[in-house]
Amino acid sequence: MSKLLVATRNTGKLVELRRMLAAAELGDIEVLGLADGPEFPEAPETGATFAENALAKARDAASATGLPAVADDSGLAVDALNGMPGVLSARWSGRHGDDLGNTQLLLGQLGDVPDERRGAAFVCAAALVVPGGAEPTEVVVHGEWRGRLVRAPRGTNGFGYDPIFVPDGEERTSAELSAEEKDAASHRGRAMRALLPHLAALAG
Repeated sequence: MSKLLVATRNTGKLVELRRMLAAAELGDIEVLGLADGPEFPEAPETGATFAENALAKARDAASATGLPAVADDSGLAVDALNGMPGVLSARWSGRHGDDLGNTQLLLGQLGDVPDERRGAAFVCAAALVVPGGAEPTEVVVHGEWRGRLVRAPRGTNGFGYDPIFVPDGEERTSAELSAEEKDAASHRGRAMRALLPHLAALAG
C-alpha cells in the first residue's frame, strides 16, 4: 500500500481530504497526517501567495519523511478588502486558527459594506511533492469558489469562514451544506480533483 502524507495539523482539512481521496477510489493509498508521523521542524508560512506556502509545506514534509506529501494553503479573498485576508486568513485576528475571532473581526470590518458589494472567493493552492530521483516531482494546482459574505454565521458543518460564506447559486452557507455537497463544489475539492491524476500514479 502506498502512503501519502497530508501536511496539515488542521483536523477539518484532514477529514475533508481523506473523504475526497476515498471517494475518488484511487486504490491502495494510506493517507497520513502530520500527527501520524515523527516530529520535524515546520517552517512558518511566509510566502506571499497560496502556491508558495503550499509548495513550501509539501517540500518540508516530503524531505523530512521521505513520503510523497500533499499540502494546501487556502483562504478567503474578499473583494471589498482588495483580496484580503488572503494568505493571512488563518491568523487574521492575530492568533493562528482562531476561527471565531477571525470571523468576528472580518464581519466587523465589513459592517458598512452593502450586500451587493460583499463578494468573496475561497481560494486554494494544493501542492504534491514526490521525493526520489535526481529531482523531486512537484505539482501545484489551484481551485476557486466564488460567493458572497452574509452578516451573521449560519451552520455547523464547516470550519474557518464557512459559516459566513454563501456560494454563488446557493442560499445556504458553506457550513449548511452537506459534506458531499461541499466537496463537489469547494475550492479545495476543485484543487484536489486537479491533483487526482498525479495521485493515481502513486497508487500504481
